[in-house]
Amino acid sequence: MKLRRKVAAVRRRMLCLWLLLLGLSLAMLGMSDFLNHKDLHAADPSRRPLQWLPSPPELEVIVDSLDPAMELGVDTAPLKSLQEDQLLFVFPSAQGTWTQQERKRSYKMFKRGTFKDATAAGPLGSVRGRTGSIQMEMEQASVQRHGFNEALSETISLHRRPPEARHPECFGEKYSEILPSASVVICFHEEPWSTLMRTVHSVLDTSPRQYLQEVLLVDDLSQNRHLKARLGSYVSGLDGVRLIHSTRRLGVGGCRTMAAAKAKGQVLVFMDSHCECHEGWLEPLLERVSQDRSRVVSPVMDVIDWKTFQYNATQWPVRGVFDWRLDFYWELNPPLQEIPPEEAVLPLQSPALGGGVLAIDRNFFQSVGAYDPGMLLWGAEQIELSIRVWSCGGSMEVVPCSRVAHLSRHHLPYIFPDQEMLRRNKIRVADIWMDAYKKIYYRRDTLAHLIKQSESPNIAERLRLKRSLGCRNFHWFLSTVYPQLYVPQDKLALSGELYNVGTGNCADYAREEQQQGAGMNIAPCSGTGSQHCEFNSEGEVRWGSMGSLCMHVKGNKVVLSPCSAHQPTNRGLKWKFIKLSGQLVHQQSQMCVEAVQQAGLLQSKTGEVHKPTAGGLYLKPCTRHPRQQWHFEQLVAPKGN
Repeated sequence: MKLRRKVAAVRRRMLCLWLLLLGLSLAMLGMSDFLNHKDLHAADPSRRPLQWLPSPPELEVIVDSLDPAMELGVDTAPLKSLQEDQLLFVFPSAQGTWTQQERKRSYKMFKRGTFKDATAAGPLGSVRGRTGSIQMEMEQASVQRHGFNEALSETISLHRRPPEARHPECFGEKYSEILPSASVVICFHEEPWSTLMRTVHSVLDTSPRQYLQEVLLVDDLSQNRHLKARLGSYVSGLDGVRLIHSTRRLGVGGCRTMAAAKAKGQVLVFMDSHCECHEGWLEPLLERVSQDRSRVVSPVMDVIDWKTFQYNATQWPVRGVFDWRLDFYWELNPPLQEIPPEEAVLPLQSPALGGGVLAIDRNFFQSVGAYDPGMLLWGAEQIELSIRVWSCGGSMEVVPCSRVAHLSRHHLPYIFPDQEMLRRNKIRVADIWMDAYKKIYYRRDTLAHLIKQSESPNIAERLRLKRSLGCRNFHWFLSTVYPQLYVPQDKLALSGELYNVGTGNCADYAREEQQQGAGMNIAPCSGTGSQHCEFNSEGEVRWGSMGSLCMHVKGNKVVLSPCSAHQPTNRGLKWKFIKLSGQLVHQQSQMCVEAVQQAGLLQSKTGEVHKPTAGGLYLKPCTRHPRQQWHFEQLVAPKGN
């Protein structure tokens, strides 16, 4: 009996000892997590991958570990040595999928290959499948929210450099040792952390400090938490970066104008919040502005793919242009192969510049009227500024030895649920700067015409500025700066939507085929001006908002190709429109344009199945068939403007 009591006592003591050891282990584990978490936030701000994360209980963090020995559930100490380019994914846990007890857990980690082999067999197979599907869902959500793959962006280093794309002659260029100082202004609204910080670090990493006065970060009333105190804390550790929070929504132009008033540099460099700079991008811009303070310059804008974040170099030479719908384009003109090597580094004058990156003397910017304060949020402000700079004594050019990559967008978030706001901005541009030529714009955007009929913009102040600066008229701009832009004749009954009587549809073409040799087709009449074409006095049928595409013939199919690709004497380009019969006759072949609707599969009496007939516009022998009868419907009458 005594022996039995002694054994029980020993067991109780052993149990107490084990409980004590277990308690000490848990306490040490908790202290280790606390110290590791503290170490993360004490790191250099430019290399703090988890600085921006919400509190750990609300996150599941998946880390691409360089340690092959790391296993699921091990201590989190290796996190403190991770760089931001090693972070695979950070995302809020799916709502309702974790219990309260599971939410109290710390970080989870998975080995390299988790996403590469989501269906692999083994103890992590089910986890891999789950994380792989979650990754796809997160990518889709980020594209929907921001217009690009934010989830992928978070895996990329904040310090990555685009591959070298400058012409070899650029490396021999010499710049003045005394260049003006620059304030790089980066306005943002709800920008994701990774793209914003990559832009900031790209500027800091590639700009000589003797020329970079400051980086001005301007928050245009963002609501996301990571752009509040967390951003302020991060920026406080970056030398030469200032953060300004706007108390009201300003839009692109208003935000940049406010920043310009607070900037200290002699040259303002306006930059979008999702860019990556090449080495040596700043000096060529400052050199050109220092030589002429009324000169506004842009780098060559390379492209970062919204889906893959792959860098794509833009061919040179390129310049900015716009069409009669006041939409901006980068235009290749002419191919680099046609330019001698010594001229490949010469700046190219440009009718317009995009708003992605723009360098302008601060005093000239203010004297020429800054950005138009009447422009709403975003859209067409680069067109307005371009016309104003050229018309009021300045010039614009693209500098080939300066390159900055700009992130493309699948769509534009946070901006317009519709295009009405953009149209109001374009109406201001047309009414202030285009004089009588604004009729051409309204005929190609009938919705803008309707807005203008119901309300008129308050442009009195900008018209006074135009007069006080002695700005030239739009005819001067077209004849001197942008003579390549075709000026439509838009004659009554010979321009507008080309309506086909037999089908009740209008001539059209697939938007994705806006290239040489694209076949024309028929589609329901839009009534918006997007199907505008004209028959001019030269016998050409010109199509599109720039008027640069002409109806031509390939075989017996009517196609569109650049008008400039044809000689003026080319009879294959000439047409004749017979108003009485409504026939559009190809002069060279003397055949008529007929609308052919797509036919389904046809089966002959012998059972043979024929391929479907492709719809579109074709040349056919002239008859009185209704599908060969056309007439132009001008949606906006000349007197309406």
